[in-house]
Amino acid sequence: MGEKYALFAFNGDSMCFIHVILNALDMKNKGYDIKVIVEGSATKLANQFENKKNPFYEKYQELKSKGLIDCFCKACSNKMGSLEKVEELGFSTCAELMGHPSMAKYIEQGYSIITF
Repeated sequence: MGEKYALFAFNGDSMCFIHVILNALDMKNKGYDIKVIVEGSATKLANQFENKKNPFYEKYQELKSKGLIDCFCKACSNKMGSLEKVEELGFSTCAELMGHPSMAKYIEQGYSIITF
């Protein structure tokens, strides 16, 4: 297919983030090149989805194992108090735009942006 999408997840509500997970997995399974960028209050969710009792734990693990999470916003992770956990979990952080991920960087790489 060759189409590329960067899914920027800003919303910190776990019920919203599950839509990022489901769409990223569905799109990847259909041949799209997908990158998930975790921004804003969504950065606090790293720890919640690591909990095996979370009903979306398996889907989150699938998202991680397929390498679809490109990065967490460094500034927002710091502000939300989750930077240490994000780094402990081994996620990359993006900070090229005054501490935040740059959408232009993804556009320049041929990705269309979708925000959640």
